[in-house]
Amino acid sequence: MGSVLGQLGGVYAIWLREVKRSLRDKGQLIGGVSRPLLWVLILGIGLNPYFRGEVYGEVRFVVPYTYIQFIFPAVVVLNILYTSVQSAVSLIWDREFGFMREVMVAPISRNLVLLGKVLGGATTAVIHGCMVLAVAHFVGIGLTIETILKALALMFTMAFGLTAFGIIIANYVRGFEGFGVFSNAVILPLYFTASSVFPLDPALTRAQTLVTYPEWLVVIVEHNPMTYAVDAMRGILIGFNQFDPTLGFTVVGAMAASLFALAMWEFRKI
Repeated sequence: MGSVLGQLGGVYAIWLREVKRSLRDKGQLIGGVSRPLLWVLILGIGLNPYFRGEVYGEVRFVVPYTYIQFIFPAVVVLNILYTSVQSAVSLIWDREFGFMREVMVAPISRNLVLLGKVLGGATTAVIHGCMVLAVAHFVGIGLTIETILKALALMFTMAFGLTAFGIIIANYVRGFEGFGVFSNAVILPLYFTASSVFPLDPALTRAQTLVTYPEWLVVIVEHNPMTYAVDAMRGILIGFNQFDPTLGFTVVGAMAASLFALAMWEFRKI
C-alpha cells in the first residue's frame, strides 16, 4: 500500500511541476490568449459576412450559425493542439540540464514518470482551451453545464494524446530550436487539413465531394484524426456534425490510447 501511494505521490509531484512551470511561462500564457483573439476577432469577423447563406440556382441554403460560431470550436482545438505539443519541450529542457537523470534513478517506474508529464501537459492544455471557452458567450454560443462537461472531457482526452505525441517528437529532436520548427511543421498542417476553417459539405455524397474538392485534399482531411476532433467539438458547441457524432469521440479516444502506448515505447530509450 505504501509503495502504491509512493508511486502515485511521484506522479503527482511530476504533474504539479509540469503545471506550475507552464503556468509561470508568460510566453505560453500570452500565446494562449493571442491565438484565439487573432482567429476569432480577425479571421472570424472578417469572413463572417460571407458565411450567412449560399445560393445555388433557385435554392438558398441558410446555415443556422455565423462564421465566428463555426470557427470557434476549431480555435478551441487549435489552443489544445499548440499547448499540448509545445508542453513536451520540457522533456528537452530536463534532458539538457540533467534533471531527467535524477528522475530516472528515483524509485518510480518510467511509465509513471511519463504519465505524470503527460497529465501535466494535458492539464495545461485544457486550461488554455478554457481561456477560449470563456469568451463563448460573446460570439453567441450558449454553454450549459452538460455542454461544458462534454467539452472538458473531449479537451482532456485530446490533450492527453497530443501531449504524448509531443513527447514522441521531443524524443527524436535534440535542440529547443529544432523542436519548435519541427512541431510547427506538424501542428499547422494538422490544423489546416482538419476541416477547421472550411467544411466538406455534409450534404454531398463522396462522389460529389470529389468533384467539388481536389481528391488529394479530401483524402488528407478524411485521414486526419484532428478532423474528427474538430467535428466532435462543433457537435458539442454548435450542434453541427459532418460525420457520425459518435465517430469523433471514438477517434479521439483511440488516438489518445495509441499515442500514449507509442510514447511509453519511445520513453524507454531515454
